[in-house]
Amino acid sequence: MRFFGISDLHLSFTKPADPANWEQSELHKPMDIFNPEWYRHYQKIYDNWQALVQPDDVVLLPGDISWATRLEEARHDVDYLGLLPGTIYAVPGNHDYWWQGIAKTRAFVPGNVKLIQNDHALVGDTAICGTRGWTCPNSHQFTQQDEKIYKRELIRLENSLRSIQGRPGEIIVLMHFMPTNENHERSGFIDLFCRFNVSRVVYGHLHDRARNYRLPDEAWGIKFHLVSADYLNFSPVLIKEQ
Repeated sequence: MRFFGISDLHLSFTKPADPANWEQSELHKPMDIFNPEWYRHYQKIYDNWQALVQPDDVVLLPGDISWATRLEEARHDVDYLGLLPGTIYAVPGNHDYWWQGIAKTRAFVPGNVKLIQNDHALVGDTAICGTRGWTCPNSHQFTQQDEKIYKRELIRLENSLRSIQGRPGEIIVLMHFMPTNENHERSGFIDLFCRFNVSRVVYGHLHDRARNYRLPDEAWGIKFHLVSADYLNFSPVLIKEQ
């Protein structure tokens, strides 16, 4: 079994995705309006995913799955995930407004998609925890409202980590946001990672020039993996083998 990672799919299908007929795809927010490298990014992701991922593999998906603002609007986007091999473990990103009550959202997604919120999933001896995360203190333009959300996300992460029973072989945390500010100052998220012996953190959110702010591959004794789709050339990256 292998663990892959990719985030920031930014899907916006307005009709079912058809891998045999990508040119007929219809999107309400095509990503290539921001950068031409995103042209038909959903096809690139699909092709690379199919080439790399086997049915018994795991894909870690830390957020920004769909541009939809309501659950039903995300129908074709989550069905696209159902076309892909492997079991997907996901947390929401800042654009995943469609992700609402967790029970309702879990019932909505395909069977190969598992959502993490205030809990964890155990895959073999690996515990997968996570939360969306948020902008961290001392970030540029950090506000009082940001602080409220940041503190709430700390609680959600701690709930997720505390839900683990026993001692797994490894703990992986999924977060959409990088768990520090752009200066990589230690945050409350890092404190929790260290306290609960988290070994890896898989995150996204950073695009274009913001990718220059990514964390080093290892810090505080933790391995960090940036998996934004465009950073990975729209191909899932191997995180580890088990």
